[in-house]
This record gives sequence, C-alpha cells and structure tokens, in this order.
Amino acid sequence: MDFSRFDNHFGEVDLEIERLLSGEPEKLYKAARHITFAGGKKIRPLLCMLSCEALNCDKKDAVKTGAAIEMIHTFTLVHDDIMDRDSLRRGVPSVHEEFGETTAILAGDLLFSKVFEVSDTRAVGILAHAAAEICEGQEMDMEFEERDDVPESEYLLMIRKKTAVLLEAATKAGAILGNGSEGQVSSLAKFGLSLGMAFQIHDDILGVTADEEKLGKPVGSDIVEGKKNLIMIKAKELLQGDERDEFTRILGNGKESDIERGIELIKNSGALEYCMEKEKDFMDDATNSLKDLPDTEAKKSLLELANFVIRRDS
Repeated sequence: MDFSRFDNHFGEVDLEIERLLSGEPEKLYKAARHITFAGGKKIRPLLCMLSCEALNCDKKDAVKTGAAIEMIHTFTLVHDDIMDRDSLRRGVPSVHEEFGETTAILAGDLLFSKVFEVSDTRAVGILAHAAAEICEGQEMDMEFEERDDVPESEYLLMIRKKTAVLLEAATKAGAILGNGSEGQVSSLAKFGLSLGMAFQIHDDILGVTADEEKLGKPVGSDIVEGKKNLIMIKAKELLQGDERDEFTRILGNGKESDIERGIELIKNSGALEYCMEKEKDFMDDATNSLKDLPDTEAKKSLLELANFVIRRDS
C-alpha cells in the first residue's frame, strides 16, 4: 500500500504532536518525542481521520483527536519497553535506555496527560476507556507468562483489550467527529475492532513466517520466549503425543537452536492454517461492517488499509 498519498494527513498530525511536545524541562519533552518521530506507520490516527472523511466531513475535524490517539499508542510503547526490558524500539534505543527509567516513566505519563489537552471533548470518554482497557490487556499478557496454559478465549480477550480497542477507539471517534448516525458510528467502531484483532493475529503469524530482516527481530523469538500467542496455543492443542511433549519442552527454554524444530512442529500441527482462517474471519467482519457506508474515497482507503494489514510482511 502506498502511504505517500496520506502525507498531508500524517503531516498535520505530526505538527500537532510537535506543538504539544515542546516545553521544559527539555530532557522530559525530548524523551517524549524520542520514539514518536522515530518511525511507525501512524495507522491509528489515519483510521480516525479516514473514518471522519468517510462520512463526508473534513479530516481537519479529526486531526487533534488523531494526534491524541497516536500519543496513547506511544505512551503504551514507552511503558511496555520498561516492563519488558526491551532495549530497542523502531530501530533506535528505547526511551528508558536513552534517557533512564525514571524519565521514561514520566515521558509516558506526559504523553498520556497531553491526550486530554488536545482531544475533542466528544472523544475524551472513548479514549479514556480505551486506555484503561489497554492497561487491563497488558496485565493479562504479563500474567499469561506465569501460566502453563492459556485458552484461546482468554487470549482473544487479551488482544482485544491490548491491541484492538485502540483501533476501535480511532474509528469510533472519527465517526463521532464526522457527525455519523448511531448506526454509522457502530459500523465504523466494529470495523476498527475487527481490524485490530486481525492485525494482532497477523503479527503472531509473522513471528514464525516472516523474513527476519523485514520483521526487525529474530523469527521464532516467540518460541524462545514462550509467548502465549494464538499460534503457540493452537499448536500445543493440536499436536499429539511425543510431538506435543517436544513442543512443550521447546517453548520458553531460551535455546535458539530449537527454533527451527519449533517452527516445523507448528507447521505440522495445522496451527498456522487455523490462525490464517481466524484472521480472515475478523477481516471479513471488518469489511462487511462498512457495506452500508456511502461510497467515498475515504471508505475505499479504509478497505485498502484493511487489505494491507493482512498482506504486510513486517
């Protein structure tokens, strides 16, 4: 997908964020800007603006709220990196590596507080609710690490909270700012939520199928770390006998030498095909939710964006 045609959208959001993240103490604001402008596709603010435009309203009505949504996303990344002790984010040192842990915590707090300074008042409740659910999802994810088994239903609830609700908030807020009817707001909210679910499942798939250079992390690292994602859950469920015992032993043992065998077992189990079908189901839900919206260029772009999500290689 050619994102260059949205340069004007991204530019307006960047200007708004730059305005908000200029201040003193300089170190704090520099830390808050550090990964904000280090890359990232800014899909969430784009979803907000396109949802507004899909109802024949000007994207300018959604720029500030789009910026707020991007800052929510960024603050969660800053805090996640601290919790996970990750040293890199978007190809640069993580905020706590570059500026220290205490400043990184404050930078995340600053990003979150600026959300309520800039967001349209009609969207504040939506964004606050999404931020709370993200925290709940992150806690669920961390608790999964202490458990041997996680059922699929719990995993899907976790990714809904941790990932999908912010995409839902983006499209729902955009629809409200676009003066959408109750039905239109509901349709666009469902689009964002279903897209977010497909987005995360696609990430799980890429974790064992992607080109390592494009992925930006070792393929199979989820196996080494024992991640409780949908592929691992389903592979463990589908494998039988000695293969299941072997896969259980490999998961989370930290040995890179076992990655190739772990991926082979996943492929043998049928878990990849299951996850691809699950991703397709969510994507079908997303595209079907837009069928009653007026045919606009923005609607076409939303559908293209959905297609990009399941075809991206990183």
